[in-house]
Amino acid sequence: MSNKTYFVTGAAGFIGSNLVDHLLARGNKVVGFDNFSTGMTEFLETASANPNFRLFKGDLLAETAALTEAMRGADFVFHLAANADVRFGTQHPRKDLEQNTIVTYNVLEAMRSNGIKRLAFSSTGSIYGEQKTFPTPETAPFPIQTSLYGASKLAGEGLIQAYCEGYGYQGYIFRFVSVLGERYTHGHVFDFYRSLRKDPSRLQVLGDGHQRKSYIYVKDCVEAMLIAIERTNEKVNIFNLGNDEYTEVNGSIGWITGHLGVQPKLEYSGGQRGWIGDNPFIFLDTTRIQSLSWKPRVKIREGVLKSVDWLAANEWVFAKRS
Repeated sequence: MSNKTYFVTGAAGFIGSNLVDHLLARGNKVVGFDNFSTGMTEFLETASANPNFRLFKGDLLAETAALTEAMRGADFVFHLAANADVRFGTQHPRKDLEQNTIVTYNVLEAMRSNGIKRLAFSSTGSIYGEQKTFPTPETAPFPIQTSLYGASKLAGEGLIQAYCEGYGYQGYIFRFVSVLGERYTHGHVFDFYRSLRKDPSRLQVLGDGHQRKSYIYVKDCVEAMLIAIERTNEKVNIFNLGNDEYTEVNGSIGWITGHLGVQPKLEYSGGQRGWIGDNPFIFLDTTRIQSLSWKPRVKIREGVLKSVDWLAANEWVFAKRS
């Protein structure tokens, strides 16, 4: 993996910045592209001190010429930039279409202009909708889509597969569960910690607390992606990335409150689902990625607490995300 140039969209984001650091540590050159709508310059402090890193600030949706120019000379593209806001998707449906689907088309076209053939894409376990098969394998039939986020990511997958067939690309599609760890600034641990920081006596919980979810630690996630692109060579390579366990939201709340030493009153709302598109059970079969000698090193509880500890040590992120 050394001595290659990797182009990373969403480079200043949670997963993207962790990937950038990992690629640079292996001796590669990395070109980052980010519009900083949610990404943070602080996440790239280490990378920015490395002479093998270049950063472009730009909009994947509007600045297609700049994207094509920035990508020139890359060997491989990691397309991680996205709108990950599942909860409020029905309030701004065009955002998912533009930032998850049309932007993916723009990345594919910039690759075509530059003769770049290899791409990794951050998809989501949400594309499986409300499944009946658990743990859910990559070959599971898709039910009706339940979120605009999932639908837009599935459309992105379809575009990538069609470009692999039509233009000789090689695609790696990674369907993540929720990711936890250092630089985590979006999701239930972030929301719960922020709420308890303001008022440790009460905690509002969307849903009934019995939603069952799996999570993956960010460094495990990055390692899995890199192993997959090194060890598989099909035209289209699809992998679930997750843990071999899951937890109820109530279980996660118990870990967080116990770790912080607080006993808030829990106030539930929304019934089985906290919002439209909140699938009450997400648990992916990771047999395929584990067959490549990968295994998650961090269990869910440890990942949750690592996220809490990082947030406690970096409370400046709350002002950035206010």
